[in-house]
Amino acid sequence: MNILLTNDDGIHSEGLRQIALKLQDRGHKVYVVAPDTEMSAKSHAITVHQDMELKKVEIDGLNQIAYSLTGTPADCVRVALSVLYKDIDAIFSGCNFGLNAGADILYSGTVSACIEANIFNLPGVAISAEVKRGECDFEKAAILGVNLYEKYRLEIDNKQIVLNINVPHHKEEDIKGIKVCEVGGVIFDEFIIEEKNDISLVKLTGRHRTELTGNNDRAYLSQGYVTVSPINYNFNDKELLKQFK
Repeated sequence: MNILLTNDDGIHSEGLRQIALKLQDRGHKVYVVAPDTEMSAKSHAITVHQDMELKKVEIDGLNQIAYSLTGTPADCVRVALSVLYKDIDAIFSGCNFGLNAGADILYSGTVSACIEANIFNLPGVAISAEVKRGECDFEKAAILGVNLYEKYRLEIDNKQIVLNINVPHHKEEDIKGIKVCEVGGVIFDEFIIEEKNDISLVKLTGRHRTELTGNNDRAYLSQGYVTVSPINYNFNDKELLKQFK
């Protein structure tokens, strides 16, 4: 398979390298186009008012030359599929430093790169790893992510589906299993306003604590499960259209 790999943590992320090597080890041909700097929480933003710079980059252990782009994750997919590569079978994004679960997928550059893949009628696989005490096990998340892609490949090949995979920060023997589940709800961020030299500064202070219950990714991750959420982005609700007509 010809696989395009990107992320939102930047071209030099160890998470990206781990996925690239694991895919390559399985016999896939891996093409990398990733942001030159961190682009976390950029969602589906694209660059339209300035030129972007494309540079060749060597990734240790990867057989192919990679590219960095001064753009967002969605930009990387757009540029790669428009002017660099014509025979891509699937897009991988990650491995992200931190989970992308619940409504946070709306803000995620990692997941949005896969949504961009769907626009090009290609499946996308987003892989994210939980961070605890500043540490993240990218290798474990990459192995599990690639394994799950190969398990479900026939279900997503040639389809506009995002397979969103999240891996908790547990030892392998402590992972309870894998749950195919729906995306969880919203956890609201908390802000404060501080006045400084007649300027109002809005600061993000953390997240609102909420009980993690139900059969969704947030709840299962908190219990020690790897989560797999197949997502189909369909903006048209036929019943709603019928109601308004």
